[in-house]
Amino acid sequence: MTRHGGNHVRSPQRDTSLLVGFKRHLRPTVVPGEAVYLVSHRGVTALHGEHAGVLVPLLDGTLSVNAVVSAAAPALTPEGAEEALRTLDDAGLLRFDRAVSPSAGSRRTPIDPAAEAYWDLAGLDGGQAAHKVAMSSVRIEVLGDVDPEPILAACHSCGITVVESREDADLSLVLCDDYLSPQLREVDAAHRAQGRPWLLAKPSGVDPWVGPLFRPGDGPCWSCLAHRLRGHRRSERLVERALGLSGPVTKPATSLAAGKSIAVQSTVLEAAKWLAGMRYSAQDAVHTMDTLLLQISAHPVSRLPQCPVCGNPGLVADRVRAPFAVRSQPKTHQVLNSHRSLTAEQTLERYGHLVDPVTGIVKEVHRAPNAPGFVDAYVSGHNLAVAPHTLAGLRAGLRALSGGKGLTETEARAGALCEAVERYSGTRHGDEPVVRDTYRALGSAAVHPNSCQLYHEWQFRDRKQWNARGSSFQYVSEPFDESKPTEWTPVWSLTHNTHRLLPTSMLYYANGESLPDGLRADSNGNAAGSSPEDALVQGFLELVERDAVALWWYNRTRQAAVDLDAFAEPYVDRLRDGYRQLHRELWVLDLTSDFGIPVMAALSRRTDKPTEDIVFGFGAHFDPRLALRRALTEMGQLLPAVCNVPPNGVGYGIDDPEPLTWWTRATLANQPYLRADPAQCARTPQSWSYVPRADLLDDVTAITQLVRAHGMELLVLDQSRPDLGLPVVKVIVPGLRHFWARLAPGRLYDVPVTLGRLAEPTPYEGLNPIPLFV
Repeated sequence: MTRHGGNHVRSPQRDTSLLVGFKRHLRPTVVPGEAVYLVSHRGVTALHGEHAGVLVPLLDGTLSVNAVVSAAAPALTPEGAEEALRTLDDAGLLRFDRAVSPSAGSRRTPIDPAAEAYWDLAGLDGGQAAHKVAMSSVRIEVLGDVDPEPILAACHSCGITVVESREDADLSLVLCDDYLSPQLREVDAAHRAQGRPWLLAKPSGVDPWVGPLFRPGDGPCWSCLAHRLRGHRRSERLVERALGLSGPVTKPATSLAAGKSIAVQSTVLEAAKWLAGMRYSAQDAVHTMDTLLLQISAHPVSRLPQCPVCGNPGLVADRVRAPFAVRSQPKTHQVLNSHRSLTAEQTLERYGHLVDPVTGIVKEVHRAPNAPGFVDAYVSGHNLAVAPHTLAGLRAGLRALSGGKGLTETEARAGALCEAVERYSGTRHGDEPVVRDTYRALGSAAVHPNSCQLYHEWQFRDRKQWNARGSSFQYVSEPFDESKPTEWTPVWSLTHNTHRLLPTSMLYYANGESLPDGLRADSNGNAAGSSPEDALVQGFLELVERDAVALWWYNRTRQAAVDLDAFAEPYVDRLRDGYRQLHRELWVLDLTSDFGIPVMAALSRRTDKPTEDIVFGFGAHFDPRLALRRALTEMGQLLPAVCNVPPNGVGYGIDDPEPLTWWTRATLANQPYLRADPAQCARTPQSWSYVPRADLLDDVTAITQLVRAHGMELLVLDQSRPDLGLPVVKVIVPGLRHFWARLAPGRLYDVPVTLGRLAEPTPYEGLNPIPLFV
């Protein structure tokens, strides 16, 4: 006998006294002279040969194996019949059961044939699975405003017994009106202590939720899930804090009876599958039901290795306290690859699971609104580096999102995801190592905040006026009190091979929490990478880039042009054509500083209306071609905010006053430092001495030597999160400038003179009064 369909798995020797028949989900259909077809809801299996024609009529479940073998004679020998039955059994087509005596029949729980067929189709032994469900029990626990009666009725209709005691239940059904209900922490703890599984469900609302099914000691716990859920509800947390609530804000009821019924039945269905013995990966997922569009989505819940409940909460602290060890990381080989150890395609493949609207760290990655077709700019998730601390600080528009750029959609998507991971990892989660003490007590190990913040004493004096602008970029903290205890976190010095200490609040975004010492973290030097070495290189290049931008911007020096034609890059012509079609002029300046690493500024202005809507982007890299590419693609990220603005000046994509004032008032005529210096020769690729390095370790070594040669210190903080896997670091070089208004004495005044750009330092009052606003 031959067959088509099914998996061939050799079954163990069966008891020949058992009743045998086809599984309930199969219906035999004989087509004379052709084959016997076993039809189910999942397809058709064809049986060929005389054995099939003889055995199929006998396999109705009323005969034992021995009886079938006897009844098949004389058409089949006993050996032939037994071999045919083994073939069908190996294919998973047969069910076996014990005969029930008349005296025992009245005491046996009747099994619904349709239910048995369902479990058969699920790959279980249908009879045994149905029996398990009938013999199992559940306990219903209700949190919040949830009516348990529909769930109770649905359990009864499925033959599931409901009990009062958790100890007597095989599974708990926990019904809530919000997955972040504080009571769920206690529910999870109780079930973990008793080692009992429980299924979480929110059977109400326009989008009911079912799952996951928590199994203590196996898979994620509720705290793992809650950690990710809170990340998507930061705005609600501001409301909760303002109202003094300990849990989620109560929301109005939004559901129909039919939608509730779907959620209730789905919850009980998941419970029945678990009780029957089904085990599959989606049981670790939150299943959301959009009752408006009739769509169901699964959102996997991952166990957090550093979870304080089910994991090791010391993982992050151990990583930060360890020396930052750099290793060999060969670079990928691709055109203009940014010298990383993974391609953009590989990055998305490896880390794409972090994008999920429920359990990811970002909801989605999508094309930037209003981005013109020739620009590949994508956005993803909240920009935690500018997260609001109050309801009044809630932002809209592009600056509230993380972003990615590139010359292809894949590059931009990967960049947007990596920046979201960077910002998420740079946010304080509560498990970072801290030392609480005063600066004076810590001695030489502590790095003074002023060496990194670099505020001028007059900025401290005038901080009320600075902060009255309402800009998170130009915020000026209070003068640091060296005698006041504060929290410090270790960072690793690559130049001195030792740990130093910096205030924790300068290293991690506050996540909306208050800052007792008044210090704030920013994204300068934060970077994600395909390896720690990659992240370190990218973070350092950002420091060099922003320092060079500050030297130019605040001193308003005229810089040499970059000869775009000399680079002979096809993408440059494509971008210039795109800008030209938008009635925009495009040019690039060389901002390279005393570090010698190519730094460029790309700029563009409107030419068809009085307001010029000037935009810019910056880029730095050892390879001047990559510096150019980064500057041009970064400018493309700002372009969507202005590209559709008509002459009447309405419709900017950002509503903050700083950029709006710039776009509506700044012109080349009143900001001449934006135009290239005609007295200097335009830069070409040969203007920089660039020697490629094949390994990122070589880049890190060169960076360390370069910083040491400038009498500076290279500090790095490993901010990688164990649950994400994507390396993230923060690089700090005290003394290098942010391109925000950090106007203390030092490089900002001295280097332009050293480079011959100015004859004497610009006085404080002569610096550019327009702070950079990106």
